[in-house]
Amino acid sequence: MRLSIAIATATAVGIVVLGANPAAAAPGPVPAPTPSSGAPGQTGPAPVTWGVAPSSPTGPNGRASFGYKLDPGAKVTDYVAVTNHSARPLTLSLYASDAVTTPQGGFDLLPGAQRPVDVGSWVRLTASTLTIPSTSRVDVPFTLTVPDNATPGDHTGGIVATLAATSTDRQGNQVAVDHRVGARIYLRVTGELRPALALEDLQVRHRGSANPFGGGEIVATATIRNTGNVRLAGQPAIDAAGLFGLGRRGASGAALPQILPGDAIQATVRLPGVPPLFRLTVTTTVVPAAVDSQVRDPAPATASQVTTVWAVPWFHLLLVALVAGAVWALLTARRRRRRRAARHLEQAVAAAREQGRAEAVATVAATPAEQPSGTGGRPRQPESRTPETAPETPTAPPGSES
Repeated sequence: MRLSIAIATATAVGIVVLGANPAAAAPGPVPAPTPSSGAPGQTGPAPVTWGVAPSSPTGPNGRASFGYKLDPGAKVTDYVAVTNHSARPLTLSLYASDAVTTPQGGFDLLPGAQRPVDVGSWVRLTASTLTIPSTSRVDVPFTLTVPDNATPGDHTGGIVATLAATSTDRQGNQVAVDHRVGARIYLRVTGELRPALALEDLQVRHRGSANPFGGGEIVATATIRNTGNVRLAGQPAIDAAGLFGLGRRGASGAALPQILPGDAIQATVRLPGVPPLFRLTVTTTVVPAAVDSQVRDPAPATASQVTTVWAVPWFHLLLVALVAGAVWALLTARRRRRRRAARHLEQAVAAAREQGRAEAVATVAATPAEQPSGTGGRPRQPESRTPETAPETPTAPPGSES
C-alpha cells in the first residue's frame, strides 16, 4: 500500500509513509495530496497529487512493493511508475533511501538529506528529476546491484518521489515543506538467516486499584529490538504470580508490527486484576513471528526476562490494623472495667473493715470500767450480795429432851 503524508518543518525535511501491510495493498498508485501554498484564507494554486508504484516497461503490474531474493553480487533491473494525477505539470525529485522503524512501530525512510548506506545506496535510477505533464505517467528504469560482501538477511528501503514547496504555519511563518510519496523495497540476500528479538530497558511496576478487592494492575514497558537479520513481528505477554505460584495470572499485549533488523520499538503490556501478594514474580516474554508467511525451522527463540515487584496490600493492612485496634481497645476497656470493679470491691471491703473496727472501739468505750480496790487501781465495781439469813435452829423431835 502506498500512502503519503506531508509534514511541514523549518528544515525542509518531510516524512514518507509507505503503507502498513504490503499484502493488503491496492494494485494501483495512491495519489499524494499536496496542500496549496499561500497564507490561510488566500487563494493559491490548485492542489497537486501524484503516486509511486512498482511497474514494468509498459506500466504498473499490480505489485504491492519491490520484492527480491538475490545472491551477493547479483543485479536486477526493474521499473518504477510515477503518476501525476494533477491538472498541471509537476517537477519531482526521485531517489532511493533506506527504511527505518519508528519507536511507535511505523515504517519510514531516512530524511532526504541523509545518505543511505544499505539497500538505498544499491539502487541506481536513470533519472533523478522528473517533469511529468498533467494526468500522465512516467516509467523510470533502475538497477539494484547487491554488493559481494552484503550480509545475509533482509534489507529494506524505498524509492521516493518528492516535491519541495513552501507553506505558512499558523503563526504566519514561511516554512519549507518536503512532500514525499514512495514504494517499498524488500530485498533478501541469501545466506544464513538468524531471526531473533530481544527485550531491552524493561520496566515493570504495580499499580493499586481503587477497588481494594478487585486487585491491582501490572504494567510492563520494554524496548523490543530485532537483533537478527530478518524482518520480524511478535507477540508480547506477561505472567505474574505470588509466592509458590499463588494468584497466577497472565495477559498478552497487542501484536507487534514488523521490526526491521537492528531497529526497535516500544511496547507496553497491562495485566489487570492482580492480587496484592506482597512480592510478585513477573515474567515478560515476546514470541517472534514471521512477517513474510514463511515458517522458520527451527522456530525463533522466545525472548524472556524475569523481574520482581512489590505489591503491598495497604488497604488490607489498614483494615487489619483497624480491626486489631478495635479488638485491642475492646479488650483494654474490658480489662479496665474489671480493674475498676476489683478496686471498688477492695475499697468497699476496706471501708467495711474500718467501719467494723470503729464500731468495736465504740462498743468498748461505752462499757463501764471496773474500779480496783485500794489506791491507784481501777475502781472496783460494787459486788452485789444476797442478804444472809440466820441459821435455822434445829427443832428437837417430839418426845426428846432439851
